[in-house]
Amino acid sequence: MNEEGRERRGGFRRGGFRGRSFAPKPVKEGDEIDLAIEAVGEKGDGIGKVQGFVIFVPGTNAGETVKVRITQVRGKSAVGEKI
Repeated sequence: MNEEGRERRGGFRRGGFRGRSFAPKPVKEGDEIDLAIEAVGEKGDGIGKVQGFVIFVPGTNAGETVKVRITQVRGKSAVGEKI
């Protein structure tokens, strides 16, 4: 690298994990939680949040508070089922 921190090919060196978060997720598969459904997504799933983490719950409507079992945890969201 030259003194300005550039690679010889002319571009700035970019490292990183683009959007990946290593913070622990607030839910895990199998957790049972009470969740307030705030909105309904494009596919009709209810959307709630736990500490800003999005959880999709099929078969729910905005305004409901439901008991949910987390069935899948992804990078920035999770899926749950109404129990």
